[in-house]
Amino acid sequence: APPAPKLPEAQEPNNQEMLALSSTAALSFAGPGLAGVSSRAGGAAMVAKSKAIPFLDAPPALDGTMAGDKGFDPLLLSNVVPIQWAREAELKHARICMLAVVGWVTVDLGFTVPYAPQVSSLAAHDAAVDKGVFLGLLIPIALVEVLAGIPKCFQIMNEPDASPGGDYKFDPLGIGASAEMQEKEISNGRLAMLAFSGIVTQAALTQGPFPYTYNGVEDLVPPMQSVQGALSIL
Repeated sequence: APPAPKLPEAQEPNNQEMLALSSTAALSFAGPGLAGVSSRAGGAAMVAKSKAIPFLDAPPALDGTMAGDKGFDPLLLSNVVPIQWAREAELKHARICMLAVVGWVTVDLGFTVPYAPQVSSLAAHDAAVDKGVFLGLLIPIALVEVLAGIPKCFQIMNEPDASPGGDYKFDPLGIGASAEMQEKEISNGRLAMLAFSGIVTQAALTQGPFPYTYNGVEDLVPPMQSVQGALSIL
């Protein structure tokens, strides 16, 4: 009789095969939900974080290419408002406030112009309205807004190749073309917007001149209180 065929000897699976088998078994018992969780976790890990607020996702519209872009948009307004329209508004108010801070303080330090009411900056608006000279400022500002500001907004909203927000092609000294100067403009403009808000608030609360504190410079430089006390004794 021919010899019986020899059966192959069973081989023990190696570590990699055992790991693959155990993973397959685990997935089969876990059901389809586990695959969805894994994919979502992987997608969340790929989302970039904001440089300004690291625990929040980076706003998609803020890619760092625009001057002053720090990735700070916790309310995600850039997802709702067109970014160039927002930059136009920001630069306009920034430039106005940079001028306003200088103008407000210089008037309270004694600088005046002809036909202007001789009052503090806080009272200047109402005084100019009462005297009727406010039209001399209102009309030129309205003309600039109607002839330049509104058309610029329509250009930004409707023309893909429109110049960036705030760019009115007015740069006689040629200092605004560099990225460094654009960064400085928006940074100082943001500071001026905060500064002007603080100046007006302090002027209204204290009803006093520059530096808009209740006790003058003494509130800003505490040693001045001691000097003032020593002078009063002498």
